[in-house]
Amino acid sequence: MKNYKKLFFAAILGFPLSFSAQIAPSFQELVDAAMTKDAAIEQQNLESKANELDQEKLKDIFLPKVEISGKAGYLNATAKVVSPEIAIPAITPLFPGAVFPEGTFNNNFNLSGFDAAAKIEATAVLYSGGKVKYLKQALIEKDNANKALQVKNQDEVITQISKAYDQFALVAESKNVLDESKKRLDANKKTAEKALGYGLITPYDYKKIELAQATLDSKMVEYEGKKELLITQLHLLTGIDKERIALINPNLEKIEYLVTDESIDNRAELKALDFGMKAIDAKIKAEKTWWIPKVQAMTSLSYMGFYNTNISSSKVLMPGTGAKLDNDLTNLNLLPIFQAGIGFKWDVFDGNEGKHEVEKAKIDREILESKKSDAERKLQLNLANNQTNYNIANAQVDLKATAKKIAKNALTQAEKEFRYGLIKATQLIEAENDLEVAELDYQTAIFNQRRAAIELMKSTQNLNAEKL
Repeated sequence: MKNYKKLFFAAILGFPLSFSAQIAPSFQELVDAAMTKDAAIEQQNLESKANELDQEKLKDIFLPKVEISGKAGYLNATAKVVSPEIAIPAITPLFPGAVFPEGTFNNNFNLSGFDAAAKIEATAVLYSGGKVKYLKQALIEKDNANKALQVKNQDEVITQISKAYDQFALVAESKNVLDESKKRLDANKKTAEKALGYGLITPYDYKKIELAQATLDSKMVEYEGKKELLITQLHLLTGIDKERIALINPNLEKIEYLVTDESIDNRAELKALDFGMKAIDAKIKAEKTWWIPKVQAMTSLSYMGFYNTNISSSKVLMPGTGAKLDNDLTNLNLLPIFQAGIGFKWDVFDGNEGKHEVEKAKIDREILESKKSDAERKLQLNLANNQTNYNIANAQVDLKATAKKIAKNALTQAEKEFRYGLIKATQLIEAENDLEVAELDYQTAIFNQRRAAIELMKSTQNLNAEKL
């Protein structure tokens, strides 16, 4: 009995888990998944990471830099000495003086041995003239511009997913319309069979109904193809399993949206251009610091040594003495050799390089100002155009709803008249087709209205997935 209870509770607990993977993804889940897979957003995230690394690099300029170097080697140097004519004047009768002709002292001196040196040096930038501060500010504004444009790409992802999602709904609504048409045709076929038996209609009229049924069957095949294509599209955009996407069954509904703020100031493009101009302003300030002295602190500790050093001559040092020079020198060690101090670099004249960079940056700013002015005009026109399209789309929905109602009433009347033999099957099928077209046109009008509403939201940068 206890085992049965364990199995019972395990089944209860396991039931939702086993079917959780088969729940249709919500619209928000589709959007979130697409955000993580979108290439443009991924590239902007990588650009932001690269920008962060550049900012860290600027911070690290003020960190001390420590270098350790050393060397050891064998030293061998030779110097040739040829004396000029040397005249020693007489000082006293005992020293009558002497004259040594040129070349009297002609000798080669050789120095050989081993030398070693080691050094540890630390340097740190104390003052960069303010350039680092302004360059850091420029990088921050550049990153802000990149993030502003990311909002635009996120809107594009929402738009793309929303269109595919609504197409899914449109296809599903088309299936419902076809199913209803099939039911009506099946019922009318039974009526036609009776009418054919009573001789009220011709076999030709009866075949028309069969042809209409075959046409509906072909449209069903077309529906399955469109649905499979949409499933594949959403799978590629989001990475969500096709089995779950196939369970999506949304409804098409109008989006009621009223523009309360007709300003385009929140558009991502304008914000990005504003941040770009701020970045250039900071760059201009950085370039203007070329003439300000840069200060650096430095300290070092080094060692130098000479080992097994020998100095020798190739000939006697003094004529007539017969003695050559050949001495081993005492090992020499210099430790510690310590240095510490502060240095500065002052570019008094840089060949107008700094001036040219400032002028170039100013031109870049003027270009951005021109782009912003042009973007404002186009975005304002875009807002007006999208508002007009939204109003037209709403009117189309109302118009198609009226046409659908008229077609439905017409089909109801045609079915009654067909039962009493007042009209032919061809006229009944025409009424059926008219209703089918009217219903599909109505769903398409709602689909187009949603597209227009989304574009209107984007016009003022107010697109939100939750509103959809």
